[in-house]
Amino acid sequence: MKKILGYIKKRKVRFCILTILLVAYYFCLPKQLFKTPTSTVITSSNNTLIGAKIASDGQWRFPHSDSIPHKFKACIIQFEDAYFYKHPGFNPISIFKALKNNLKSGTIKRGGSTITQQVIRLSRQGKARTYFEKLKELILATRLELRTSKEHILNYYANNAPFGGNVVGLNAASWRYFNQRAHNLSWAESATLAVLPNAPSLIYPGKNEIHLRNKRNKLLKKLLQNNIIDSLTYSLSIAENLPKKPYPLPQIAPHVLQKLTKTHQGQTLKTTINVSLQKQVNTIVKQHYNVLKQNEINNAAVLVLNVKTRQVLAYVGNTPTTKTHQKDVDIIDKPRSTGSILKPFLYAAMLDAGDMLPNTLVADVPSQFGSYNPENFNKTYAGAIPASKALSQSLNVPSVRMLQAFGLNRFHHYLKQLHLKNLIQSANHYGLSLILGGAESNLWDLCKSYAAMASTVNHFAETSSEYYTNEFCEPVLLASENVNFGKLQTEKTVFDAASIYLTFESLKHVNRPEGDENWEFFDDSKQIAWKTGTSFGFRDAWAIGSTKDYVVGVWVGNADGEGRPGLVGVQTAAPILFDVFNLLPKTQWFAKPFDEMQQVTICKQSGHRASLNCNDTELAYIQLSGLKTKACPYHKLIHLDITETFQVNTSCEDVRNIKHTSWFVLPPLMAYYYKTNNPFYKTLPPFRNDCLGNTTISMAFIYPNDNNNVFLPKDFEGNTNELVLKVAHSKPESTIFWYLNSEFVGSTKNLHELAILPKEGTHTLTVVDSFGNEAKRIFEVRK
Repeated sequence: MKKILGYIKKRKVRFCILTILLVAYYFCLPKQLFKTPTSTVITSSNNTLIGAKIASDGQWRFPHSDSIPHKFKACIIQFEDAYFYKHPGFNPISIFKALKNNLKSGTIKRGGSTITQQVIRLSRQGKARTYFEKLKELILATRLELRTSKEHILNYYANNAPFGGNVVGLNAASWRYFNQRAHNLSWAESATLAVLPNAPSLIYPGKNEIHLRNKRNKLLKKLLQNNIIDSLTYSLSIAENLPKKPYPLPQIAPHVLQKLTKTHQGQTLKTTINVSLQKQVNTIVKQHYNVLKQNEINNAAVLVLNVKTRQVLAYVGNTPTTKTHQKDVDIIDKPRSTGSILKPFLYAAMLDAGDMLPNTLVADVPSQFGSYNPENFNKTYAGAIPASKALSQSLNVPSVRMLQAFGLNRFHHYLKQLHLKNLIQSANHYGLSLILGGAESNLWDLCKSYAAMASTVNHFAETSSEYYTNEFCEPVLLASENVNFGKLQTEKTVFDAASIYLTFESLKHVNRPEGDENWEFFDDSKQIAWKTGTSFGFRDAWAIGSTKDYVVGVWVGNADGEGRPGLVGVQTAAPILFDVFNLLPKTQWFAKPFDEMQQVTICKQSGHRASLNCNDTELAYIQLSGLKTKACPYHKLIHLDITETFQVNTSCEDVRNIKHTSWFVLPPLMAYYYKTNNPFYKTLPPFRNDCLGNTTISMAFIYPNDNNNVFLPKDFEGNTNELVLKVAHSKPESTIFWYLNSEFVGSTKNLHELAILPKEGTHTLTVVDSFGNEAKRIFEVRK
């Protein structure tokens, strides 16, 4: 009985030991063999390598690939482990031969390790090469063979083997030594890489060339003997040269790499970048940079989007400038002063809200809003100008007046719906300067918004007059991502399709850069809705354009914010914009969104809906919200004598001799500047002297503005310059009497300008015409 109990006890002990050993064997291999950091690698939309960033440990180690090229697989098996597919993880014959040779020589001359064992050794970095460690590797190798396939083991080896210097893995090695994908390597190139891991510190391309060539050719001979390659391939292969030194990895889109590394470090990423277009845009930016840097303008950025897919096709975050001028800064997502680039949004918002029609006249006269005194770029005024032309000519004063009329908070609300992430302050913080660059935005958000507007018009035509709920979505940079436009609905998201279409129609007529002014006369010219912008102090120059299919955005300036003379959108950014558009396919113009429009009669002169007094009209399609705009306020029915020289009424002329005529009449200040640019503008004829009821006379100050601060400079002789006062009168031939602080200072006729030399302090200026009309202005003279 004791013997039986002893026997059972021994069996239990043996079973426990065996169980422990089996459990230990099962868990001896880590779930993740390799934990070393990998490089971030990006490819284009057609899988061309366009950039890579070295791993955090300083090694060029690409993320693991699931496939090994046939040629390299054949080479590595023949060179390292001819019985790879037959052994269980170790080769007893190889081990015996290695042990015999090593004992005979007294040193370790031969390893006898299989590829599986080498994978284990690579995963256990830093372990000494002793027999005990070899035993561990053997055990772990058999466990690896049980856990995964032979192909997977080969992948482990190819992705983690050292290839000399700081190059790890086949994919990194093929680019560093042969400047191409591993799958494109020749037999000679594959054989060269196959022999490198055997002694990476000894055999390094560019050094020990004879030794490397002998090893490669010996492997090629073996491939020939085993009928893996034919004699012709062998002859051609041994004639191929060896790599001399590592190639730099492609850096075609360095700022895309920089951007994606922040969120996808250590991964291989397929982007939406069109590699051919990216290279061409890189060349364009470099060419313009070489010119711009002569004016100490060092930075620029370009973004190209596909409107339909919202994919990024080209992304140039900066010029190839120096580190001193911050070439590594990606400016595409950096906040910069917007200049005039937001004006199209105001125009579209006013159309969308029904506050105006596309060609409604807006005032372009000297204006002051508190202490804010906007000026046009050319320092001139048109008096009155169609809103579409004010936009296409990027006039500042009409834009500020439009913003004031529309409402600062209303416009701010529209901008918030565009999801401009740098628009973080309240409307009052920006004030009316919001429309001229008082706010900041970035090229990414602005291009996104222009693309969304273009897409809104496209989708409206494609979906039988419906809108997507998420039209103003983010562009995509990764090929694995798709844009979610949301759900279809009949309600607009931000702007209605007609307002956007009419905005693009206006932007189509923006004056093009020098040398491209006659684009409309060429059949192959592209119709582009585009806009420039220049920030205060000439610090930022913008140009963004859209066709039905593409949006191109350009920013030019200095990353440190330094302004430069000549840093103007139309001169620096626009030429880049059109060079890039010339690379893109020609597309059709936007389809007119008829379901959001209605044909009405428009007054040609005022751009308003025609009133009964308008005698020069045309039919035009306007946005539906425009139906609530008022009829033309500028055409008045006046009564003339039979000679059409004087205005008359029944107090001085027989009704049968009175001619009733429609007359285009602007307010005095608008008319003062308007007639200098429009020689056919006729002022109202005067009333005949014998007529009663002359009540249409009016006048307005041109200068000074109300509550204006005036500074009187001195000339070269030290004398203080005079202040020139100006008034516009509906009847210039009238006499105007001028009073300063109730003291008469002079009178004028025809040309109502008067020079005075007021003392320092606050003054009240009063003007009275010969008809008794009066106007006052308060201003302050400062040192």
